[in-house]
Amino acid sequence: MSTGAIASEQQFALGLGLTNECNLACSFCYRDPARLDRISLEQVQRIVGALRVRSVNLGTGENGMHPDFHNIIRWLKDQPLRMTMTSNGHSVELLSDEELSFFSDIEFSLDYDNRAQQDGQRGAGNWELVHRQAARCRTAGVPVTIISVMMKSNYKNLANVARVARRYDAPLRINVYQSVRTDIYALTYNEYWEGFRLLLDQTDLISTGEPLIRAMAGLPARKGGCGCATVRVTPRGTVQPCVYWPGEGDPLSLLLEQGSGIVGTAPFQDARSLPEACTNCEYVDACHGGCAGRRKLHHELTKPDFYCPIVRGEFKPLRVTMAPARDLPKSESACTTIVMAREADTSDLGEVTL
Repeated sequence: MSTGAIASEQQFALGLGLTNECNLACSFCYRDPARLDRISLEQVQRIVGALRVRSVNLGTGENGMHPDFHNIIRWLKDQPLRMTMTSNGHSVELLSDEELSFFSDIEFSLDYDNRAQQDGQRGAGNWELVHRQAARCRTAGVPVTIISVMMKSNYKNLANVARVARRYDAPLRINVYQSVRTDIYALTYNEYWEGFRLLLDQTDLISTGEPLIRAMAGLPARKGGCGCATVRVTPRGTVQPCVYWPGEGDPLSLLLEQGSGIVGTAPFQDARSLPEACTNCEYVDACHGGCAGRRKLHHELTKPDFYCPIVRGEFKPLRVTMAPARDLPKSESACTTIVMAREADTSDLGEVTL
């Protein structure tokens, strides 16, 4: 599809980082904690007016810490789009019951299946906060998704996190750790493939935009995705094709001037780029060179994805069981994998006050 066709036809999944403030200081987070940045309600209004937006996700920091948070979500709920938010629980706790109903889905960050590890990495009380607010959402009829980062400290245990998510009829959405600030938590090649094998052996797949997983699972080419269907606006007022894209990004003024034509700019073209070595690969349609953001972070945009088995002379077939389709706002917005546990974890939550 040409850039012109993409620009004229595409509806966008818009990621908005209202602020980079957070009440926690997780060591694996990609946000920049060294400065305070915010975008305004007026900027949000102009951004939404510049694009054909089908969904907005509020991410990056804890959006509830923005001084105009409540006015921004009240404006967004009146627009013809679906609004979601990713939170450690703090921003959700700040919502009134009425405001909670504005959201099509609330995502809670949960990287472990137990209090000790979750609170150990994110901060005391976070385990209970997530469970309390997830239960509140379900009581209010607001869908919940649990989101985890697949990283060195948890890659073997994510199926158990999916079982915890199932308590709230929630899928588990997984992003592979990207070395935006540090590679301490980055998966090795073998850990990446073991992590997905363990996960997919024990859960049912709803969808995946992780290119290599699509290829090795025998899934067809994906429509949309990074470089043509997603736009990320950072709290600094810059524009990127993907939340993990390195560099400061283009100024917001460029998006406001070009609208959907932003997909014709160099970063978006790079996000759609195909390494020459992948041109004749039998999996090129499904994979397209792997994750461009990961390649860019590794300073190897023109080379195949670091986790590609084919260029290593290997083959990593994945057996997947597909779950019933679910209408999830984030299913086409990033290189993300969404699964559903086959049964819920029924163990004691450990004196969580619901």
